[in-house]
Amino acid sequence: MKLNSKGFTLIELMVVIVILGILAGFITVNYIKYLDEAKVAKTKVEIQELETALDLYRVNNGMYPTTAEGLIALVERPANAANWKGSYLKKGRIPKDPWKNDFVYLSPGTRGDYEIISYGRDGNPGGEEFDKDINSWEIE
Repeated sequence: MKLNSKGFTLIELMVVIVILGILAGFITVNYIKYLDEAKVAKTKVEIQELETALDLYRVNNGMYPTTAEGLIALVERPANAANWKGSYLKKGRIPKDPWKNDFVYLSPGTRGDYEIISYGRDGNPGGEEFDKDINSWEIE
């Protein structure tokens, strides 16, 4: 009697599953790193857009909003805005950074007329890699 051995053995299937698992893990790690890099780039663009809106606010009102007035002064008229021209941001709202945290705004700043800061992925000051602060004065 001759046996036809068509198909895969259990060991062959397990080897394929392990290889697929290793590949999936490698791809996932690289994909997550790519997402974090994209979020850092997006944060820098958002800070630059806020800087443009702040500069336009200053042209119209003769000064930047104070820390107490905050970035909300770009979409809602503060009491001391002499020549406020409506929302200075396209969507009429203050964006959050890609990690859903508020930007920190200080005016006057220690490094210029104002500072805009995102605390990065962890939402806390300091940090390394993707948890590192993204500061307006460091963006080129």
